[in-house]
Amino acid sequence: MSSNVSPTLNVMISAARKAGRSLVRDFGEVEHLQVSIKGPGDFVSAADHKAEDIIFKELSKARVGYGFLMEERGEIIGADKSHRWIVDPLDGTTNFLHSNPMFAISIGLEREGQLVAGVIYNPASDELFTAEKGKGAYMNDRRLRVAARKTAADALVTTGIPHRGREGHPRFLKEMGLLMGEVAGIRRTGSAALDLAFVAAGRFDAYWEHNLKAWDIAAGIVIVREAGGFVSDLKGGDKMLDSGDVLAANLHLHKVFGSVLFSKA
Repeated sequence: MSSNVSPTLNVMISAARKAGRSLVRDFGEVEHLQVSIKGPGDFVSAADHKAEDIIFKELSKARVGYGFLMEERGEIIGADKSHRWIVDPLDGTTNFLHSNPMFAISIGLEREGQLVAGVIYNPASDELFTAEKGKGAYMNDRRLRVAARKTAADALVTTGIPHRGREGHPRFLKEMGLLMGEVAGIRRTGSAALDLAFVAAGRFDAYWEHNLKAWDIAAGIVIVREAGGFVSDLKGGDKMLDSGDVLAANLHLHKVFGSVLFSKA
């Protein structure tokens, strides 16, 4: 991590780590969790709520008056209208409930409508991805850069697959048909936050998905951008948080994949 970390980013890291300790304890007892069903294929666990409570309390205490957009609580208007936390306390809930260690806490900060800081933390692997606008992106103590590959044939791409109860199955199958014969491989991790973090780290060359929520991607957008990557919606614009559609890659591959995906969005 950069030595030039702001007090605000330190607050975000502290909240993520504290919630992460709670998640790891519950992860070890995953079979005992009290699980409720929020919607088709969208499970919410007691661990999810507990982690959100921790993050909400920590951030509220450290930055009085900031607003929130959270997966479980929804939108909370703060006295300070210029700042808003965008939080997913457990991205990858289905993985978590199946004892798959691919899940993360995602905390983004918006200032005057612009994303300015992001933290993504996988407590199972103790990998902490952080970024502040203009200060670069880091995983733990290592500076991150997106991969430099320029051809689709060399690219390892990640995406999200619409599952039971979600729309967009025909579109996804069409996009897969267009891309899978052109790339080195396609993966699905089950966590949009980690997909973006892994693009920033060069583990994936590109990521695309539809129908996401702002809390899935806010932190990751900052991290990819600060790692030298390019992020847009699937019309080539900057409305990812509104549309729920995202394409992230280095600038060259963003153009390559965008030429295929944008016309289909």
